Amino acid sequence: MDGFGVMHLAAGQGHLEVCKYLVEELRGDPNMIGGKGSFEGTTPFMMSAHSGDVCTVKYFLDHGGDPMKADAKGRSVLHYAVSRGSCKVTEFLLSKGIPVDIDCGYGTPLYHAATNEQDKTLKILLNHNANVCSLTDTFFLPEIQSRYLFLHFFSLSKFKMDIFKTGADVNGKGCVKSPLLFATSYGGYTEFVPLGWLPVELAAFRGCREEVELLLPLTSPIPDVPNWSIDGLISHAKFKRTKPLDKGLVENRKTMLKSETNLAFRRKDYVLALKTYSLLLEDTPDATLYSNRSLCKLKMGDGEGALSDAYRCRMMRPDWAKACYRQAAAHIYSR
Repeated sequence: MDGFGVMHLAAGQGHLEVCKYLVEELRGDPNMIGGKGSFEGTTPFMMSAHSGDVCTVKYFLDHGGDPMKADAKGRSVLHYAVSRGSCKVTEFLLSKGIPVDIDCGYGTPLYHAATNEQDKTLKILLNHNANVCSLTDTFFLPEIQSRYLFLHFFSLSKFKMDIFKTGADVNGKGCVKSPLLFATSYGGYTEFVPLGWLPVELAAFRGCREEVELLLPLTSPIPDVPNWSIDGLISHAKFKRTKPLDKGLVENRKTMLKSETNLAFRRKDYVLALKTYSLLLEDTPDATLYSNRSLCKLKMGDGEGALSDAYRCRMMRPDWAKACYRQAAAHIYSR
């Protein structure tokens, strides 16, 4: 099933006795690689963390499970635990000395907890001194931008916790990647969030009074906000959002987003690539983007969606060889 072996499936359900039999009687390997697509390179040990069953996780760890091993997406057993929201497993793994900031090239556990909106495991990581300034190496961000990323994600999410002790700067305005990529890729928000907005403004625009109330006392007053209050800031943010964006700024963001989307596709992060291709297409329909999204859907097993995008691509560029190829590939897959 999806490239998983029997031990992967048993571990994923937390079936300890089955796992014991497979390891002790059939010499199963807790580090055996399996999975396809988004779970390529997954081991039974990682799947046990995904199950949330501490006893199964402990058994695999005691029988050779490698806590430093990563799947094709750079996720270790700790990443699986925090992304799933498994608090007990997260606490257990950290108690065994697994580095809280382990990063195999695709982000730290803190990054994955944030992007999966797992506030409970995120809080556990912060309590174990997880470094906000090393969220991810994926985008090669300098330290100061990493802080902004985390705080902007907080203002776009529904987390209700105090994260400011971690060193996040509430006065940090959005860098090129912060509100845009996090919001569109992981939070489910599909609007182009303007650069240069403070976290408190983003919260105000969404009308989240509780978050504005939390951020306002910690934010330096904005000169062009005449009424520095919760209601005043919410009114200001909504008015500011109606102003047209600078065309040059929009084009720069589109170029950046295309680059990041292509990078995500090359790294086989098809979920992220699909979302960002869709975002770009909402703004400007383009044959190349439809072609790329068609291939992305094909890789994810969505033959019908791939064919639909291939048709659109072909309609825009009837004589383009790649459009014909995409259409044929989708037809073959759908048979």
